Parts: sequence; C-alpha cells; structure tokens
Amino acid sequence: MGKKVKCPECPKCLPGWLVQFGDLMSLLLCFFILLLSMATMDKKKVEEYFEIMRRSMGFLEGARDTAEASKESQSEFHADKSDAGSEDDEGKDSQAADVAQMVQEMTQEFNNTTDKENKKIDMTMKGNNEFTLDIPSEMVFAEGEYEVTDPKMKRFITKLTRILRTMSQQFDIEVMGHTGTNYMRGGGIPRDSWDLSALRSISVVKELIKNNIDPATLKVAAFGSYRPKSDNAFENRRVELRFTATSQGYDQMAEQENFFDRIEE
Repeated sequence: MGKKVKCPECPKCLPGWLVQFGDLMSLLLCFFILLLSMATMDKKKVEEYFEIMRRSMGFLEGARDTAEASKESQSEFHADKSDAGSEDDEGKDSQAADVAQMVQEMTQEFNNTTDKENKKIDMTMKGNNEFTLDIPSEMVFAEGEYEVTDPKMKRFITKLTRILRTMSQQFDIEVMGHTGTNYMRGGGIPRDSWDLSALRSISVVKELIKNNIDPATLKVAAFGSYRPKSDNAFENRRVELRFTATSQGYDQMAEQENFFDRIEE
C-alpha cells in the first residue's frame, strides 16, 4: 500500500469581508453615475464652483478668502435666477396675449352671427396680460331681468371658458355690472340700479362656475350708473368681464435644483 501524500498548503485567499466591500463600492459607484447622468449641469456654473473651491483651498495663486469668493458666487447665482425669471414673465405675457387673440376671434365670430342690431361685444387689450369684454346688457338679459336667458350668450360663455380651461396660464376674472340710469323701484328685488347691476354680475359669475371655472378666481363688482362710458344711457347698460393673467400656476411649480446648486447652501 502506497504512502499517503500530504496535500500542499493552499495559499490564503482574500478575506470574505473584502469581497462584500468590493461589491458595495461597485454599487455605490453605479448609484453616483446614475445621479450624475440624471443631473442637469450648467458647464459655466460648474467651472465657477470649482474655481472658487480651488482658490479657497489655496491651490491657485492669488487665492482669496472663502467668504469673499462665496459672496461673489452668490451674487452671480441670483443674477442668473433673475434672468430666468424675466424669461418666465415673457412666456406668461405671450401666453396671455395668445388667449386674448383667441377670445377676440371668437368674439368677432359671435358678433357676425348675432341678430341684435347695433349691439356688439367690444374687446379691449390693456398690456399683454389683461383684456376686457364689454357686453351690452340686452345681449345677456331680458328687459329689467337679471337671469342669463339668451341661449347664444350661454353658448358664448361656454366657448369662452373652454378656451380658458385649456390654458396652463390662470386668469382672475372680474365681472362688473352697469346700468344706464339710477332709479328706485320700491319694494321687491331688485330695489334699485345697484341691486340690478349686482345681481346681473352674480348671474354671469354663476354661469362661469357652471362651466368649471374656479370660484376662487372670480370677483363680482357693481357700479350702477356711476361709471358711464358715454352720454348715451343705452350704451351704459352693460356687463364687463375683465381678465387678468396671474402667475399662480407658475409659483405653485416646485423649483428644480441640481446637485451643484446645493453646494451654495
């Protein structure tokens, strides 16, 4: 029987914890690569941040105080923010102007099909983010009434609200009632021209709410006969809708920050 040969000693392997540590480092590397690939980096801003870091650590000649460098960076950062804000304002103004143009085209189409003689809806632009519709009372209400009964006017309001709902820009809407003369009716509602102008404004607001306009964006105003637009009492009997573009929709959006923006904090 042959002699048993003793196996040579195997070289010691790497410890088990080192393999797990290597796997962990690989996963962390992949994680940071994913973060970097999803980040939106401004090359100019990144170079400025690294320049400030080098100077503050004394890697370059003429290194300045860290507080001074960070202060300069902060001023440049806010300047970039203000430039971006001005671009947003221009976008909001242009969108409001687009809405006003669409409403004007719809108003002209409505005026061409109406059977009310010498009664047309007028539209007035005030800047890029405000416009007003001037609607004669006879086109909306029956004589001495305050309920919206005209089917064509109801369809007009429906089309108007459909345009507003399809836009991301939000509008504040003020409905203002006017009468031709100031009079007293005695008992019952409406008692006078103040009541009539207010109730007509409220009726138009209710029509807007029926068409899914946010009530928080609506405002009612009544002026009776005290804000005439001409000497003709018939022309002063009107309802005005003032549309003002707001920035609420933009302010509610969360501000996006990339990785290098947080270095400043």
